[in-house]
Amino acid sequence: MVLAQLITSFIAALGFGIIFNAPRNTLVQCGMVGMFGWIVYYILADQGMDIVPATIFGSMLVAVLSQLSAKLYKTPIIIFNVSGIIPLVPGGMAYDAMRKFVENDYYNAVQLSAKVMLLAGGIAIGLMFSEVANQLLKKTWNWLRPE
Repeated sequence: MVLAQLITSFIAALGFGIIFNAPRNTLVQCGMVGMFGWIVYYILADQGMDIVPATIFGSMLVAVLSQLSAKLYKTPIIIFNVSGIIPLVPGGMAYDAMRKFVENDYYNAVQLSAKVMLLAGGIAIGLMFSEVANQLLKKTWNWLRPE
């Protein structure tokens, strides 16, 4: 089961890298970033963690791997962030929420919509927290490094 999760999340992230015209030499890395972010989410959720914090941890890993990949491949970080975060985006749940609204099942529609908002916020928080931590580490390193 985990192997299927690895393969499908890799293909999803790689496919969006192609759609977003990522450079050819970074496509496999885009897939790997998405795959690792998804597998962290999947393992944490499978172990009983709520999906919102699992999404935050998955997106934090995506951001860290994106920063490393951007330095390694000398490309903008957004290439890896966007394609890597795709497996974590709650598109199916958003679709279900809209379907419930159309079916006039407002109770379930509002519940699903709230969860989608929390997951989207979790993705943003994970990406932002990782970037803030990276900036703090850089500033601390520069401050501690002798001139």
